[in-house]
Amino acid sequence: MAVFVWSAIFPKDYPTWALEVSPAVIGFVVLAVTRRSFPLTPLLYVLILIHCIVLMVGGHYTYAEVPLFEWLKPLLGFERNNFDKLGHFLQGFVPALIAREILIRKSVVASSSWRNFFIVCFCLAFSAFYELIEWGVALISDTAAESFLGTQGYVWDTQSDMAFALLGAMAALLLMGKLHDRQIRELNG
Repeated sequence: MAVFVWSAIFPKDYPTWALEVSPAVIGFVVLAVTRRSFPLTPLLYVLILIHCIVLMVGGHYTYAEVPLFEWLKPLLGFERNNFDKLGHFLQGFVPALIAREILIRKSVVASSSWRNFFIVCFCLAFSAFYELIEWGVALISDTAAESFLGTQGYVWDTQSDMAFALLGAMAALLLMGKLHDRQIRELNG
């Protein structure tokens, strides 16, 4: 809540802030409504919080102007501010584990191979859908278009955003599976 309040105080651009922060607000409402009927693992709550913080920081400064990543540009040899790539990586990482938890706990797909395939497909579809939303906002609003899109002149921005979401989804499945399984067992226990 503190990060949300901070991000709302004099952001670079209020319309862009609202667009960037709205997924976190929607997520908060969904989590509040479902916390008793379908509580999530502690791992997921922490990761969702981290993702929300990234959204709120990006909303406050715009993704193209987050100071830490401006500072990292010369150190790492970046030509652009890559804070948006962190956001898109998390856009794959966190939804992958949300989808994984739902599919496992609701016994939707028995085979772990098929489950992982569907999770990666879902994350790519979600990322593509988000890119379509960004495109739609750019078409509707000239003023918020550049801030919300944050392409920074990079012609492959949309494709690299989806690639980072794909990497995030695969990393989540590879790196977090055992911990996630243990927490799901404890939750069901």
